[in-house]
Amino acid sequence: MRYKLFGHSGLRVSELCLGTMTFNPDPGFGVDETQSRQIYETYVEAGGNFIDTANLYGRGTSESMLGNFIGADRERIVLATKYTNNMVSDDPNAGGNHRKNLVQSLEASLKRLKTDYIDLYWVHIWDYTTAIEDVMRALDDLVRAGKVLHVASSNMPAWLVSEGNTIAKMRGWTPFCGLQLHYNMVERTCESEFLPMAKQQDMAITPWSPLAGGLLTGKFDRGADESLKEGSRIASNRWGDLSETKLTIAEAVSAVAKEIGRSPSQVALNWLRQNKRGTVIPIIGATKVEQVKDNLGCLDFELSQEHIDRLNEVSAPPPVYPSSLIASPMALRMIQGEMADLIDNHHDPRKA
Repeated sequence: MRYKLFGHSGLRVSELCLGTMTFNPDPGFGVDETQSRQIYETYVEAGGNFIDTANLYGRGTSESMLGNFIGADRERIVLATKYTNNMVSDDPNAGGNHRKNLVQSLEASLKRLKTDYIDLYWVHIWDYTTAIEDVMRALDDLVRAGKVLHVASSNMPAWLVSEGNTIAKMRGWTPFCGLQLHYNMVERTCESEFLPMAKQQDMAITPWSPLAGGLLTGKFDRGADESLKEGSRIASNRWGDLSETKLTIAEAVSAVAKEIGRSPSQVALNWLRQNKRGTVIPIIGATKVEQVKDNLGCLDFELSQEHIDRLNEVSAPPPVYPSSLIASPMALRMIQGEMADLIDNHHDPRKA
């Protein structure tokens, strides 16, 4: 296991993050405490030190389990959790980005996790009801109080993240140092705005659902054993319909995996890990120890550039405005004239 700097924070985190949404006793989605502990220990024994959870996961059971597991490891673990989502359905202030929910959620998470501080605290999702300057100030207050060390954003519009960081930097508050995004080979729409922003502002990217809910594991390829699909998120239509386009991408991943003698999951994870447009740290999740071990196997090799190019081509998202216009040869000629091909622009955050 190697370690990466988490954006501008200076934190050293392992190159794979362990997501613990499955650490809950729900038989339809999670696993019990015994299995969860085995998954945790397998990851930590491999050198992993970056754990991601949220108060909503298992309605608090994921955090409670981690509080039992971490114990003496606490100082070595980079512990991340989240707030925003409602934990008390009949209380209008028990959800949202506002300060009251922020403070109450953090205090409850600290108790469940059996710790007095959080290394990385995420805004879980934007609520469109709270002013961004209020959120940044409230987060900074918790940093100054020592209860949170760093803050980051998840499932927020790029323009809002940028505004929040600008306000924070101007006022001497704590800016976001990372992004948690739905990012994988079948969901690449974040590349247009989020990846350039992250590179320009030195923010790490932690993709959730890097295997597209099981789609990129080979389980859904045409002709695959139907029994393999049980329990996968895509099977319940959680992340969208199983379209022909998605199947084509999944089968391209399986084809590369077969060529190099690796699993499709490992290929999909390395496609993310080898991204040259920023610091990308996939969040792996599991319901079985074998799945964690298989995912960790991606650390033993790298994809060739030929394979990356092939996967990039088959999974290329449709052009998005205004990036599509700005990057077009026509726009470059309009801006730079005949000198367009002679100017080396190191400021362009879209380039590796």
